[in-house]
Amino acid sequence: MSSVQNEPPEQADVSAPAALADGQSESPTLWQRVSATLFSSTSPLWIFIALVVIVAVFGVLRPSAFLSSFDIKTIFIDAAVVMMLSVGMTFVIITAGIDLSVGSVLVISGVLAAKVMIAAGGGAAHAATAGWGPIFAGIAVGLLVGLLWGVINGSLIALLGLPPLIVTLGTFGMALGLADVITGGVDVAGIPTKLGNTIGSGQVGPIPWLVLIAAVVTIVFGLILHMTRFGRYTYAIGSNPESARRAGINVNWHLIKVYALAGLLSGLGGVLSLAYFTTTTISGHATDNLTAIAAVVIGGTSLFGGRGTMFGTVVGVFIPVVLASGLVIMNVQSFWQQVVIGAILILAVYFDQLRRRARLRP
Repeated sequence: MSSVQNEPPEQADVSAPAALADGQSESPTLWQRVSATLFSSTSPLWIFIALVVIVAVFGVLRPSAFLSSFDIKTIFIDAAVVMMLSVGMTFVIITAGIDLSVGSVLVISGVLAAKVMIAAGGGAAHAATAGWGPIFAGIAVGLLVGLLWGVINGSLIALLGLPPLIVTLGTFGMALGLADVITGGVDVAGIPTKLGNTIGSGQVGPIPWLVLIAAVVTIVFGLILHMTRFGRYTYAIGSNPESARRAGINVNWHLIKVYALAGLLSGLGGVLSLAYFTTTTISGHATDNLTAIAAVVIGGTSLFGGRGTMFGTVVGVFIPVVLASGLVIMNVQSFWQQVVIGAILILAVYFDQLRRRARLRP
């Protein structure tokens, strides 16, 4: 897929004579390639260093409370649901798209999953005795709702040529409105107790189920992004969709699949949130879409498309979560978290623009 990249050809032509003039070999050494990847301005390593600095600062200021065993577990659990949204958002933004509906899709998926679990389990009064059958039925419905909503987003964007911002802003309101219509604006309670006791609060050894599921999903889709044809097509479309078409990629069909993936993972996030809180928390996800976008962009994925890594997204997810935990321990109002994250997001976009101008400069 190298034919669809937009790197300026002058960069390679100019650097080669300079290297030969200095007596160096034309091919870079292994160390040069590794260092160029790790220490370039676009590397997620810099974001990881920033995360380490944040952890170190809070660790020095509150050594007895910050990063205790309980605090570490809480940080990872808080990151689990956001990670599901951010993994799907990474694929979307790499294609130069955006999805503002993920938080609302999470809500509607959780609402319908809860309704199915309660109905199949004999009602809220039988929550303590409901078996795994109703739980699996509800999980399947939650995932299916998220998938179908993503397909709708992708179809409107790819087939009708509508802007992703407008489409997903519209479906954001539609999904949240439907959730309120179905529930009357009241959170659904009475889900099967087994779901909360296992996936919600249970552990596999020292690892919570929520964290384990989030880690497996992130690793799987990280490998898909970086090592499969699906991932290469995603980068190619974000880099130059017209060149991708000429290279034989069905751009429209691939975009539908990318938005379907974001919807599916939003549905999974809805199921995980339902398991953790044992209720639907309809009003608790108003800023989830912005949190996911911020995590992906802070992690180094370009809003202009064609660039990004799953490792960067993982680090980008933990920055706001660690900040929130640290600010709580420092007895700082939680409202300041949004101020700090907003400022970091603006800076990340600004530096992304600077990098893009530098790449395009002859």
